[in-house]
Amino acid sequence: MTTTSPGWFEAERFGLFVHFGLYSLAARHEWVRSRELMDQESYDRYLSRFDPDLFDARALARAAKEAGMRYAVLTAKHHDGFCLFESELTDYSSVRVNGRDLVREFVTAMREEGLRVGLYYSLLDWHHPGFTVDEHHPLRSTEAADEPRDMNAYRDYLHGQVRELLTGYGQIDLLFFDFTYPSKTSADWGAQELMATVRALQPGILVNDRLGIPGDYVTPEQYQPERPLERDGVPVRWEACHTLNGSWGYDRDNHDYKDPALLVRMLVQSVACGGNLLLNVGPTGRGALDPRARETLAAIGSWTVPHSRSVHGAGPSGLTPPANALYTRRGRHLYLHLLAWPLKHVHLPGLAGRVRYAQFLHDGSEIGFHEVDGAGHEHTNMTPPGEPAGTLTLTLPTARPDVLLPVIELELDEDPGAAENGEV
Repeated sequence: MTTTSPGWFEAERFGLFVHFGLYSLAARHEWVRSRELMDQESYDRYLSRFDPDLFDARALARAAKEAGMRYAVLTAKHHDGFCLFESELTDYSSVRVNGRDLVREFVTAMREEGLRVGLYYSLLDWHHPGFTVDEHHPLRSTEAADEPRDMNAYRDYLHGQVRELLTGYGQIDLLFFDFTYPSKTSADWGAQELMATVRALQPGILVNDRLGIPGDYVTPEQYQPERPLERDGVPVRWEACHTLNGSWGYDRDNHDYKDPALLVRMLVQSVACGGNLLLNVGPTGRGALDPRARETLAAIGSWTVPHSRSVHGAGPSGLTPPANALYTRRGRHLYLHLLAWPLKHVHLPGLAGRVRYAQFLHDGSEIGFHEVDGAGHEHTNMTPPGEPAGTLTLTLPTARPDVLLPVIELELDEDPGAAENGEV
């Protein structure tokens, strides 16, 4: 991992991923051309019909912001090679098809809403004639698999397009490359040279780890880490990227959507383990968000608005939470996220004498508490046998609050991180 450390990434914690392109018209998966072994002519039936008349980048930015997202990443080019930006190196783009530079629209809209901007760029390109046919290529079962191709020419093209993206759209905060695999290595991409170019053009940018060389953060995909990630014993910056329904691109007939409560839990678990969550939507072939995606983002937003403090600017607590709970911490405030609702009490070992005040985060209502010290018949009977001295017991209402994930904010006597560092 590199040592580049823009603090915004750890502070923002929650981002929107947007997969949009020709595959959105097929409406059955962003890898549709590879999965169905389409030749270029077959796939180009979507090119002639690509008309994103309902793509509204400003509405997308508002939806992201209202969901509590602080940055957004758009697929500038996916594996099919179709570009959503102005490129002097190809005619295979939205600009040449219907005159719309969707990357520019996206970048402008996100900045207007105060969101940081990221771009996704596929290292694969099934349209470019120089990209060698491999195990993922749609032509892998045809005679084209044996034809010579010029990866040097493709590498120049790749570098040239990245340069266009990083010089034509102002400050880009994050660059998400995708991806390196056994038959295509860092040498195929000219990764070292490419990374040097990226750093020279945008010194403050964050770059992921999929070039085949170390990047600024790692990207677990479609799985959720349950502990902080490390490499050689050193904590690493990470971002879990997830779909709403198993498909990155618009998938009309896929109704297996994750529940908003599960997605909120995934967000909190990411923060509790020192990571971020990048949650994907796939607009329809005309560019609009599917109603199910809109509803999901709105439901998440109903939680993140009152609970922002437990996520944005927060991180791991360094403490062990009770069963069925997660901790996050922000300075002197510890946030207890209750994954299951206990009956009347919750017991927090090690926090006796350290808490000044406790409240529900969603409405600011006070939570009573007492300490396990062997004194007081009523309090002793409220605490299960075996709880160690130093345990703090919170008194809860019988009814669970009507929120996706209840959160209790604990105001501490001192910042646990400051204490660990010998600070006052």
